[in-house]
Parts: sequence; C-alpha cells; structure tokens
Amino acid sequence: MSSKQTISSFEQYNIEAAKYIAGGVVSLNRKVNPAIVFDHAKGSKLYDIDGKEYIDYHASFAPYLLGHNFDAVNDAVIQSIKDERSLYGSGTNAMEIQLAKLMCELIPSLELIQVSNTGSEATAHAIRLSRAYAGREDIILAVGGYNGWHNEVSRAVMPSLAQVGKRVSPGEYPFVPLSAGIPDATKRRVHLVNYNDLNSVEYVMKRFPVACVIAEPVLQNVGVILPKPGYLQGLFNLCEANGAVLVFDEVKTGFRSALGGYQSIAGVKPHLSVFGKAVANGYPLGIIGGKREIMEQFDHPEPAKKVLIAGTYNAHPVNTAAAIATLEILKNPAIYEHISAVSNELYIGLESLFKEKGMAVSIVNNASAFCVYFSEKAPTDLHDILENVDFTMDLQYRKALINKGIYHIPIACKQGSVSYSHSHEDISKTLEKTREVLQEI
Repeated sequence: MSSKQTISSFEQYNIEAAKYIAGGVVSLNRKVNPAIVFDHAKGSKLYDIDGKEYIDYHASFAPYLLGHNFDAVNDAVIQSIKDERSLYGSGTNAMEIQLAKLMCELIPSLELIQVSNTGSEATAHAIRLSRAYAGREDIILAVGGYNGWHNEVSRAVMPSLAQVGKRVSPGEYPFVPLSAGIPDATKRRVHLVNYNDLNSVEYVMKRFPVACVIAEPVLQNVGVILPKPGYLQGLFNLCEANGAVLVFDEVKTGFRSALGGYQSIAGVKPHLSVFGKAVANGYPLGIIGGKREIMEQFDHPEPAKKVLIAGTYNAHPVNTAAAIATLEILKNPAIYEHISAVSNELYIGLESLFKEKGMAVSIVNNASAFCVYFSEKAPTDLHDILENVDFTMDLQYRKALINKGIYHIPIACKQGSVSYSHSHEDISKTLEKTREVLQEI
C-alpha cells in the first residue's frame, strides 16, 4: 500500500476485530461481503459508522417484527431495571408467570411452557424431551432447514447438489455437517428428507426408531418455501401413527406469520413448539411448550425419566420484560394490519418492477417474510432452489441494493423481513431504488 492509499473505516474495524475475535465476528453467520460496520439502528433503519442510512430488510435474521429499538419494548426493559428486578435464581416470580400465561393464551397448542435464552436452546430441549418421552433416539429433519447450532441439527443449510445428490422420494439424504466436531454417532441418528415430502418421512419411520420430527412449518432459512396443502397435517398424522413427537420450530414463523404462530394458519396443533426471535423483538429469549404430558417430563417424579432443563439466565428479567411488552403490543390488530399493508405494497411493487424489466423471478412471501427467487417458479423444496435459482444474479441484486441504501443480507436466497416500523415512504423509496438497480444489472 502506497503512502497515498488509505483504508476505509470499515476495513479498520474489521482488521481490529480479527486481532481479538476468532473469525472476526461474534457469530460467523454475520461474516459477509460487503463487511459493513453498523453503529446503531432505529425503527426500519440501520446506520453505519460513517453515518450512512439503510432501510433494513434483514432485521438481524428476523426478530425485529416491531422494528429496531421499539420505544414501548425498550421502556418496559428500562422499567424492569428501575424496579430493581433481578435474576433471583430461586423460585418463581410474577414476570415469568405472566409471560407463561400470555404464551399459553396466544398459542392454543401450549399447555405448559419453559423458557430458554435462544431458539437453539429450545430445539435442543425439544429433542431431549422427545427422546425421553418416546423412548427412542432418531430424529427427522428437512434438508434446507435450520434448527440451531447444536450437534443434532447442525447440517448444512444450503449444501450443493453434489453434496446431497439428486432428488429421491421416498428416501433420505446424507448429513452434510455445518460444523466440524460433530460425532459420527450423532449423524447416524439424524435422517434428512426434503421439505414437503411425506413419502420420505414415512419411509424413514418404517425403518428407524424415530423420536421426533422437527419441522419449520414454513422453510425460512433458504428464503420462503411454503407447505403444500396437507403437508403439515400429514406430518402430524404420521407422528401420531408411529409414536413420534411432532415439533414445530416456529423460531422464525412464530408471531411474524400470525399472533398464533403459523400453526394457527395451518390449523395444526403439534405436540411441541419452539419460539424465539420475534417473541421479544430482538431481546434473547426462547420458548418451548406443548402437550402437558410431554412437558411434565421436565419434572417427572421418577429420576430416570426426568429431563433436565436448567439455565442461570433463563427468563432474565430484562428479556422477560421485553417479551411481555412485545406480546401485549402484538395483541393489537392494528399492528398486523399495518405490517400487512406495507408488506403487500412492497410485494405488488416488486412484481410490477420485475415484470417491467422482463426478468423471470418468483416472489414468495409468508406474511411479512419474503424472498425474491431468481427462477421462474416458486420452490417447493431445496432441490428446486439448487437446480433452478440464479445465485449469481441474486447476490448481484442484493449488493446493488445495499449500495443504494436498501439492506438485504448479501447471501443468496435469504429471507427479507418487513416490520411494523416500515412506513409507506420506506416502501416507496425501496421500490424507487429497486427500479434503479434493475436498470443497471
């Protein structure tokens, strides 16, 4: 580098981070290019360290249903601190009871709940609970899904066709690890099938002792893949017939799809459900809940059947206050009405712009979650994405939008998220900048 060359403020931060943080970021899912360094956020906007403003459709992987630093949620958190709420570490308290009651009232399938710090913790508890209840060890997951970082579920979210092989039905796919360090014995207990493929679920259940099926009701870590009619009910029926537990992973769909979760839209009551992200509008909190007879395993009178759930920070008062405030706000129908209005305005506008451009895309949404697939048809499983989507164009589109102040995470086929804080003006500006991008690419 010559004496006249300087490095950007982003580069300075990233160089410094790499000196002290393994990998340079504290969650490696955040390691992207461009490596923008953000400074603060409010409502629908992100601001980087140079003061540039972005309209945010990433929402930190989707928890911000109300928007960043939503005043009423922050006020509840501040009040909990002013009231000297603390992490007592003994017995129960009024706040966690209030949260539990709210969850059970809003989600009809929840008869009892427990609280964790993250969605990953909640899915780990769901697997352990299912194994204890069913007396079996194998689990079924979908390729293209994401259910947390722990060993049993840590398979590649977007493996290549070479890694997973051609579509098979009925049949299963290899466990392509998302991480090193996963024991082979663990992998052998995990069976991967395509989303929307009931034949393969039945195929595995006939051959292995399946404790549970963990299913995202809508596949929202490879964009937005919707369930075919009857798919979710079919999963429930197969679990009932084969003595397995159906777990709905609503960490992403919970509350963003509807106040009652996606299960309220589908009309299916799973045996267990897990929630996270939007439940506390960005504060770290996870929920596991479901049928009383399964959840009671957490305090089973027989030590050999009792399932451990523990965590010093479970239901921390700051996070619990945020969750209670968020859920109370979401009970107001006007919140969802506004989110729906601005979301639909965005989707209709995008459809029009791509049609104007003459570019074949498929825009899929589940309420305020959406994805622009650069393919002619909406995918129904991972193979549709791997075989048909133009990943290069997707990434080019995202980076061009970022340059114009519209932030989508620069990873192909990742979900976009609209919040209550997005205004009609935000949508109008987004469509204006999208038109400019489509004229350039």
